Amino acid sequence: MRVLVVLGTRPEVIKLAPVIEALRPVAQTVVCATGQHREMLAQALDFFGIEPDVTLDTMSPGRSLNVLASRLLMEMDGVLERVRPDWVVVQGDTTTAYCAGLAAFHRGVAVAHVEAGLRTGDLANPFPEEANRRLLAQIVSRHFAPTQRARECLVREGIDDARIVVTGNTVVDAIMQARHAWEQLPPSLARAGWRGTETPHILVTCHRRENFGATLDGICKVLCDLCARYAGHRWVFPVHLNPAVREPVLRELGAVPNLTLMEPVDYASSLYLISKSVLVLSDSGGIQEEAPTFGVPVVVMRSHTERREGVDAGFATLAGQTPERIEAAVSAWLDDPQRRAALRDRANPYGDGRAAQRIVASLVSEAVEVPGD
Repeated sequence: MRVLVVLGTRPEVIKLAPVIEALRPVAQTVVCATGQHREMLAQALDFFGIEPDVTLDTMSPGRSLNVLASRLLMEMDGVLERVRPDWVVVQGDTTTAYCAGLAAFHRGVAVAHVEAGLRTGDLANPFPEEANRRLLAQIVSRHFAPTQRARECLVREGIDDARIVVTGNTVVDAIMQARHAWEQLPPSLARAGWRGTETPHILVTCHRRENFGATLDGICKVLCDLCARYAGHRWVFPVHLNPAVREPVLRELGAVPNLTLMEPVDYASSLYLISKSVLVLSDSGGIQEEAPTFGVPVVVMRSHTERREGVDAGFATLAGQTPERIEAAVSAWLDDPQRRAALRDRANPYGDGRAAQRIVASLVSEAVEVPGD
């Protein structure tokens, strides 16, 4: 069996690395990197020791989503012609995932979707990810749902339950695979002079399109206020490379004394920062899944989340995008250390670290262990 695994962004590498590792002993595995996020993609590939068999160059600064999608479809068609896989494996909700799946569908190749079934119910939030994953669901042969909730979303949309396999989320597998990297200070943070032990710190990340513009201006304002209110905490903000994020953040927050603005960090550093935080403030999807492994709460700066499991399990607060609601949610966590401490021994609702094994078992037609059994 020949399997083509397609990835284009750092989160895709992180969540597909355990799948690639589990696939290689049992199938001819070809890895295609599309270069959707070139710099951060290379960083993650290097961390997991993945050398792509095929490398594409589909993205450049300022390129629109339509241009990116057209380039991906054209380039993936050539890759499919050369590789001739039995399966194409994609992950999540990126333009890479959708276009690779569509290109495979056009050529009659079976598509397996890792992390299928996540939904917010709002096509504009997140944009374009919600549309990507809904459209992808219509052409997928095997849906690997991370949770029962995700499976139920797919069933409600008319997806045949026989084509859905609940696996857990491979991000938990990746964290376990990378345990050595976050149990001690990563070299990249050490080189940057990071100590991180003197005062409690809060990790901040922001990159979603729906938070660009005036919304991001409001986030910057509330961060200024929170840094002043909680002056005894160190606030750490790795700033995304996208100019729509980078320019306003550097302009508005560069002079805040207890806020450290950093270049984007590698995966080991990201896990280390999460594990040592008292709170994470983010619009990231992956961090909502990663933080529960460390018992760290998350304030989600979005109006919707496709990861309700973390909210329902008490790990996350869906704060919305207004400064007032964000400030209230952050204060509720920081002012209640007992509430934070209660999370430390709570199970991660996103998985047990065996998702990749279940995915590969399904692809090679073996019996699949049900999570929780």
